[in-house]
Order: sequence, then C-alpha cells, then structure tokens
Amino acid sequence: MKRYFLITLLLLIVTEVFSQLDPLWTQDTSFVKELYVMKNKFQSLSFTGYLQLQYQKADSAGIAGYNGGDFPTASDERFRIRRGRFRLDYERRTKDDFYRYYFALQFDGTEKGVNIRDMFGRLYENKLNCFVATVGVFNRPFGNELNYSSSLRESPERGRMSQIIMNTERDLGVMISFEPQDRKNRLYPLKIDAGIFNGQGLTGSGEYDSYKDFIGRISLKRTKIANSLYLSGGISYLNGGFANGSDVFFRSYSIASGNYIFAPDTSSANRYSKSPRIYYGADIQLAWENALGRSELRAEYITGTQSATYTTSVTPGVLAVNKLLQPEPIFVRNFDGAYFYFLQTFLKKHQVILKYDWYDPNTRATGMELSADNYYGIADVRYNTLGAGYIYYMNDNLKIVFYFDNPVNEKSLVKGYSKDLSDNTYSIRVQFRF
Repeated sequence: MKRYFLITLLLLIVTEVFSQLDPLWTQDTSFVKELYVMKNKFQSLSFTGYLQLQYQKADSAGIAGYNGGDFPTASDERFRIRRGRFRLDYERRTKDDFYRYYFALQFDGTEKGVNIRDMFGRLYENKLNCFVATVGVFNRPFGNELNYSSSLRESPERGRMSQIIMNTERDLGVMISFEPQDRKNRLYPLKIDAGIFNGQGLTGSGEYDSYKDFIGRISLKRTKIANSLYLSGGISYLNGGFANGSDVFFRSYSIASGNYIFAPDTSSANRYSKSPRIYYGADIQLAWENALGRSELRAEYITGTQSATYTTSVTPGVLAVNKLLQPEPIFVRNFDGAYFYFLQTFLKKHQVILKYDWYDPNTRATGMELSADNYYGIADVRYNTLGAGYIYYMNDNLKIVFYFDNPVNEKSLVKGYSKDLSDNTYSIRVQFRF
C-alpha cells in the first residue's frame, strides 16, 4: 500500500512540475536565460573520436622498433589498441562566422590506460581576423608529418626521426600565429607560428628545468598552382634545450685521420647547464588529379643538433639518470633525416602507399667508425626504413590498413649491430571514426 501511495505522490509532483514549465518558458526569468545559454553552448559543441585496432607480426621476438613500439621479450606477434581517441571541441564565432575563441580537450585510451593528448584554448583577434593566441597542451608547430593527424595519416606511424626528436608530438606552451580567417584575404594561404614550450613534451610528469624551446614555422596552405595541381609546404626552426644533471658533456672532435670521436668535457660548470637542441626543417607536398585518380608526393628534411644520452638519442622527459639514479652524461650529436611519401588513390576507396625515411643520429661518424672505443653506441646507428601498404576506405567511418615496415640499420662495430637486424613488421589495422 505504501508503494502505491509513493508512486501516486511522485506522479502528482511530476505533473505539478510539468504544469509549471509552460509559464516558465513564457517569462523572462534567469532560469529561461540559462536554458538558452545551454542550448547555444551545445550548438557550438562537437564530439569526435577514432579507434585503431591492429594485429602485428614481427620477424623476431622482442624486437625494438618505431612501428608501434617494442615487442615483449618473448613475443613476435600481438593484438593492440594502438589509439583510442575521444575529443571535445567548443567554439564561438562572430556574426560574420569568424572564430572568436576555441577550446579542445582530447583523451587517448588503450589497454594500457588513459592519457590526456590535447588541452588547449585559442583566442582570436577579430578586428583584422588575422591573429590567434594558443595556450595549453597542443602539437608543436614544427614540420608537416608531426602535425598530420594519426587518424588521417596513411602509414600506421610517423617516421623514426619524428618519434625520436619530437617524442609524443605535443608540448605545453603558448603560441602566437598569423593565420587569416577571411578567404578573400590575399594572405589567406600564409600561416606563421611562433611559440615557447617547456621542451620535454608529454614524456615527463612536468617541467624540471628553466630552459624553454622556441619553435617557429612559416607555411603555405594547400594552394592550387595549376590545373589539378596543388602545392603546400613550409620551413621550421627550433632552438631550445634542457638541463644537464651531470658534470660531463660528450662532444665529437676531429682527429688526425679526419674521423670524429667522442671525448668527455668534464667541468663542474657543466652541471645544470644547457644541453642544446637546434633543428632546421623544410617540407613540401604536391598533389594532383590524373586518369588513375589522385596522386600525392610529400617530402621533409630536418637537420641540426640533438642532445641525449649514450644509449638513446630521444630527448629525455626527466632529468637523465642511470640505474643507480646517478646523473647521466649528455651526448651532443649532429643529426639529419628525411621522409618521402608517394600516395596513389584509385576509385576513391583504394589507396597504395610507398614510404621511405632515414634517420642518421650522428652525421659525423658512420659504419665501421662506430665503436665503443670512441664512445659510440646504439644511439649513433643510422636507420633507413622502407614501408609499403594498401588502404581500403570502406566508408567515411571505416578503413582497413595493410602495411609492411622494413627498417635497415647500418653495419658497425657497435655490439649487436655488425649486420642488419631481423626486425621487419607486418601490420593489419582497422580504424573506426566518428
């Protein structure tokens, strides 16, 4: 009896509430204003995401690599959730449909956990509609491959060099950009970015020194330059570094034979001094329509100075220490690298991809010059990688990727690198997108 009484009472209350809604909607109250604000907010809110599921087979168990990360020690095949992204975007525009401000928040979830990938806001200038300030965690404005979305990129992963010198792609900082919003502006294709960033990206728990990275880029958006021919490209520059926690820098010096060797520079003044990172980059993209469908060429070259440790040329995300938690010496290397894509699309649903990239972490020594006697190690070994694949675009929300990755390391006197390693990988990936 009590149950029926409670249900009857609840129905009476609900009826009374609904009977009051019509008068509320016809009155100018704060409640109505809040509802209108909420309605307008949701009109400016969007949700997007994608899920990448893949199977990989390697030539050998436990290989180290940059095609989805290292394999477990006893495994030469695996299923993975490579990326599971969910993104929220909120924007407000002027009456002329120019951006006023913009906010983005993106999460990445895999079988290993959930992490934040983007969290930034943009404030647009609306007098000239040419300038925008960005602050938060977002992609570094360097190069083309680094800023090309993983949901759109044809190869399963970025090149080895991109993953090493710009680990995790994103960083925390502030950026000012010249980016005209009005398509009628003659400078609309031009984009200029200049930003200051922490430097370690998302590889560490937070900033650990006072050094910052300056990154600048001048780029041309995709522009039609001839019948069915489109051009885009840019030049990039980074100048930064991080603190050396030890008293030792290893730098390469020329000897009588003309070869270079590493030698230690030991001084108490080196502790917490700047370990330099200076990069210069240039990239170009050409796309054209033809009888077969659509073709595209992409190329990017980067050179400069990279500081890291003896065992890796990856920029450290925390103060570099060894297994005994003692500060590790910093090795300063001259490097260069490039990547080249050729893409051919048939009938809009079929695409063939060929990719070649190289990364030489130490351009001052090569081949049999690399030996432990001269303080060279695995971080100084050059790699050339050839990739080939086929993509089937089932519809706007689903694509299937088949990809072969063939990295070739140079032969050297470094232990374990006297011949090419057996580290090819074969990947099948399914991507769902909404």
